[in-house]
Amino acid sequence: MRQFECAQVVAGCDGVVTGETEDEVMAAAARHAADAHGLTEVSPQLERQIRAGITQV
Repeated sequence: MRQFECAQVVAGCDGVVTGETEDEVMAAAARHAADAHGLTEVSPQLERQIRAGITQV
């Protein structure tokens, strides 16, 4: 299982997304970004930040 804690990118956000693969985590992070932060797309820079913050749990 892999996870990403949104607070690594957005200070104060307590959102955590998980998935079996990095791509599943990225998809969950994109949904979280839309729902919680109103982002309609993940920029390449944000994608790099998220991928760098994904950890194995």
